[in-house]
Amino acid sequence: MKKIVIVSDTHIPFRAKKLPQQLVDACQEADFIIHAGDWQTMDVYHELAAYAEIDGVTGNVDPWDILEKFGRKKIFTFGDLKVGVVHGDSDGKPTEQQAYDTFSDDDVDIIVFGHSHTPVIREVGGVTLFNPGSPTDKRRQQQYSFGLLEIDDSWELKHVFFDKEN
Repeated sequence: MKKIVIVSDTHIPFRAKKLPQQLVDACQEADFIIHAGDWQTMDVYHELAAYAEIDGVTGNVDPWDILEKFGRKKIFTFGDLKVGVVHGDSDGKPTEQQAYDTFSDDDVDIIVFGHSHTPVIREVGGVTLFNPGSPTDKRRQQQYSFGLLEIDDSWELKHVFFDKEN
């Protein structure tokens, strides 16, 4: 079984000083990590890369070095499963719509996006839209969150919700 941790909007060190332990624990067991943008510094990449292979996209508050390394849109293939990743920010469209429209010409099964810090999982036109929420800046959400994609003969995508450590 392949375990993929999906995270977005870490905003370190501006919204939190470090990654929460719940996320670190999941990353230590992961085969791959997807980050959907708003890393804020390359330090987040280096820390997560110590746990598993990682790739992702640039968010709207990320500096040029992150944009240069990751770009704004990616498609990952895991066996037969195709996962599109984009941050989802735009100049007017709702985040979910922007993410969906970004892959309108691509054959993807899942679209991962961030930006709104709002956990989302729903199907639109045969494609699963997934926002993992934020593990460090929950805004108006009840809990912090990230995503977990498990792939075996089939795939399962879910949120992992948690409260902040004391």
